[in-house]
Amino acid sequence: MGVISDSTVSGDGADPFLNEPTVRDEAPQFVLPLVVRIERDAPPARTDALETAARAVLTILSDERAVGDGEWAQVMRDWQDARIRKVVRRARGAEWRRAEALQGITVTGKSAEVRVFPPVPLDGWPKDLARLQVSGTDLDDPEPPADTDPTAPVLWLNPDLDMSAGKTMAQTGHGAQLAWWELSDEERTAWREAGFPLSVRTAAPARWAELTASGLPLVKDAGFTEIAPGSATVVTEHPALRRRG
Repeated sequence: MGVISDSTVSGDGADPFLNEPTVRDEAPQFVLPLVVRIERDAPPARTDALETAARAVLTILSDERAVGDGEWAQVMRDWQDARIRKVVRRARGAEWRRAEALQGITVTGKSAEVRVFPPVPLDGWPKDLARLQVSGTDLDDPEPPADTDPTAPVLWLNPDLDMSAGKTMAQTGHGAQLAWWELSDEERTAWREAGFPLSVRTAAPARWAELTASGLPLVKDAGFTEIAPGSATVVTEHPALRRRG
């Protein structure tokens, strides 16, 4: 399937992030596909790809087609009623052009392009997405990331985990989504109108310990790929949520 990451919201009587049977497993299962453009001669910077993936998830969550009576609204609801799965694949050249021809949204960062698509059934991928590969999503930062904006959200990564860029993109998407769910309508509107500013950074070990105990949105992975089940991967420090604490 590629890089699969599961998370769900709490409230179903069990740890919502772990791969344990819950009522969500009884619903039809869907996947949110994300495709990152990685050309051989011009790969994106890793941090920019992670940040762009997070903004892509926020963009589709807030798109008018994904809410209310929009054309994607029902499948978005079906996806969020089940396990929250995201799969990241890569494309280049003609593969990317075919992906762009499918219904979805392309979000552009400084060097990264990520296209997000409405959820698809777990076993019902469109042909032009199903043929894309997950291998080749290992990316680097040519320069250290700049300092974070203290007024904007930061998605903090676990310093003890070693994940591929594709896996980490799925995790930052989860972190952004969990924060989105916890914000008020007014806070969501402000974030969207600002263009979803955010940063992704790896936390220092001592800082990570503080973050995981802070009550901020915390992603734990189901453990299908790369890391152990229950691994804490991302904490989202949104200023609005920090103020509530």
